[in-house]
Amino acid sequence: MGTHVCRKQMLRWMWGWSVCPVAVSRGHMPFCSTHQANPSHSGQVTHRPGNQLTLCSLLEMGFSETQAKEMHEGATKSRGKHVPSVLTALLLLGLNPSSILKIMQKCPEVYSLKGADLQQRIDHLRKMGLIEGSLQRMISHYPKVMLLPVKRVNMVPRLLREKCLFTIHQVTDILRDSPEVLEEDLAQLEYKFQYVYFRMGVRQPEMVKAKLFRLPLSELRCRHCFLERRGLYQTPDKKGQTLILNPPLKDVLCVSEETYLTQVAMATAEEFHVFRKLMAREQEEKGREDEYSSDEDEEDKDDDDDDNGLHRRKCHWNTGYKKDRK
Repeated sequence: MGTHVCRKQMLRWMWGWSVCPVAVSRGHMPFCSTHQANPSHSGQVTHRPGNQLTLCSLLEMGFSETQAKEMHEGATKSRGKHVPSVLTALLLLGLNPSSILKIMQKCPEVYSLKGADLQQRIDHLRKMGLIEGSLQRMISHYPKVMLLPVKRVNMVPRLLREKCLFTIHQVTDILRDSPEVLEEDLAQLEYKFQYVYFRMGVRQPEMVKAKLFRLPLSELRCRHCFLERRGLYQTPDKKGQTLILNPPLKDVLCVSEETYLTQVAMATAEEFHVFRKLMAREQEEKGREDEYSSDEDEEDKDDDDDDNGLHRRKCHWNTGYKKDRK
């Protein structure tokens, strides 16, 4: 009901003359610089809609006085030229003023968007299967999704479907629960999937349940290896069997560190802290080794190129020598 009223107020503000709900008798006349008093309207103020965002127009949209002042201040700082159309798109999406203000606080760059571009991106997310409720939750939790180009947004679902073999429904669930995945490096994203699939022996449905892509790869590897070295996790064989009962992935990833240590790893925070340091050192040493081996490969390649060049020169000399003898 509140959303319906908010939309009606928004449409009134967009398409025709409207009456500002702020009465002069309350002392709010200076609150809206673009309003003029009309003696024949018993102390009420009128307002003509336009591209300029005013405090009174924000009140008409349903913002409280405090929210309107904060929103107006943010819009002024950002120098956004299309703020009214952006707010229109968000209100028509079904978001209430409080949610919109939180979105703007999290991601002030939204002020600088064009309303048409924002609407296009919202429509595109709908086409990807994000229905009402899921779409609003996703945008409220991760407003940066509204800044990403459509091309970039398409790349991640394609990778999840084609390389990781998630179903369309599973991809939609991943985007809804972990929208940050849209900005993740594609190679890292694929490696994280492969690590859990091959190293931990977990299949796609369990990954989606455990909200795998919310956790950084370093934390995922650290928690898994800690369990493995304590004898509490084992990589399944080709038949998917293990000698011990592995904990569900959601119990490893979807819990706080305290819960993970007390209920899954059966260890102290000090032990895990020391292990984390050891893991970081191992990864650092591995990185140096990979860099060294990469340099060696390049040197070998250069040597091969030199040998090939020398071989070609020898062939040329030999050929010339034979020609001379002839």
